[in-house]
Amino acid sequence: MSHIAVVTAGTSNPSSTQLLGERLGEAVTTALGEPVELRSVEIRTLAADLVNRQLTHVPSKALTEAFETLATAAGVIAVTPIWNASYSGLFKMFFDSLDEGVMARRPVLVAATGGTQRHSLAIDHALVPLFFYLKATVSPTSVFAATADWGDAESGLDTRIRRAAADFAELVRARPGQDAADEFADFVDFSELLHR
Repeated sequence: MSHIAVVTAGTSNPSSTQLLGERLGEAVTTALGEPVELRSVEIRTLAADLVNRQLTHVPSKALTEAFETLATAAGVIAVTPIWNASYSGLFKMFFDSLDEGVMARRPVLVAATGGTQRHSLAIDHALVPLFFYLKATVSPTSVFAATADWGDAESGLDTRIRRAAADFAELVRARPGQDAADEFADFVDFSELLHR
């Protein structure tokens, strides 16, 4: 059975970030209409391991298992809180620590939580460029949930979750694989050009 990795970077337990990840996972399972396992990666539980990985370049067993969850996933749901108009540092550290190519052509549904709707633009100016850089296949519909969305049935959060899940499920069904070519792999060094 294939699996979807649900990566959340909330720092409390429970957190709205974790809750959004869970709701997106459930909606994706429904949208796929086929058996799929949801595997949760809560980055907050890997914080010390990530720091050690950055300093020693040696991943812990728990971190290796989390990376393997992403490397073998049919798709990834990535959810971060927005702090100071961008993703959290813990979220970035996790994706910085992945081996190159792990996210290549892997379908990714990006989502974020924040205090107010004014933080929603962080998805477009921070999250989407990060996953484009990692060569992931970014789902066209993302989800942002402000604090007020959780207690308001009229906020449209459920509708946004279902729409994003449907678009993501379509990408997962296509199973694009991971053999994306690196368009920057074949380049001529500038010093070589000068010597010509």
